[in-house]
Amino acid sequence: MGNIDASVKVSIKAVLFDLDGTLADTAPDLVAALNLSLEQLGHSSVTLTQMRHIASNGSMALVKAALPHASEHEQLHAQQELLRFYEQINGDNCYLFDGIPQLLAHLDSVGLPYGIITNKPARFTRPLIAALGLTSRMKTVISGDSTLFAKPHVAPMLLASQQISVCPENILYLGDAERDLLAAKYSAMIGGTALWGYISDNDQPENWPSQHNFNTPFEVLDFIR
Repeated sequence: MGNIDASVKVSIKAVLFDLDGTLADTAPDLVAALNLSLEQLGHSSVTLTQMRHIASNGSMALVKAALPHASEHEQLHAQQELLRFYEQINGDNCYLFDGIPQLLAHLDSVGLPYGIITNKPARFTRPLIAALGLTSRMKTVISGDSTLFAKPHVAPMLLASQQISVCPENILYLGDAERDLLAAKYSAMIGGTALWGYISDNDQPENWPSQHNFNTPFEVLDFIR
């Protein structure tokens, strides 16, 4: 973990998280739903290893990776089936990343508010947070359809800031995709890359507009202590 200006550390008054690939490992459920849709439509299944790094990019990204040569109509149908199955199994096989429980416990102990800003629609976000046992602990939960625009737009970021009554410049936002760090930058939040997340070999997080890179949630914990 690299160095960061002490003034940035002192200024943190809240921590907000991306959901998929940052706070929780949700890829098993997403890929399971994808495989159910592929089976339903007569296609070969894929492995979690093949799809894991795509899980942050949404259902259509998973479908396109699994069915790259299918027509747009076929891909849309597969996406609809994926979402139908995902609604049934959402939260069954997801878990908080190692170190996240300790990080959240520390935030609770020092009274720093925390929450989620995700592009996942609310109908999937809320049940997932409940399955993780976090509903009552989150001070804000902004889903992909909570505002007119999703990340990297500033709208969800500023809404979260407003809901927790903390200025954007005093919020550490953690995410595992470039759009997360762009959203943090555009909204004047402190951006931190969650390198433990769904980052592919083609991604270049070193070029993302992040103020800090964290290899594990434990590094975030050490940083904010």
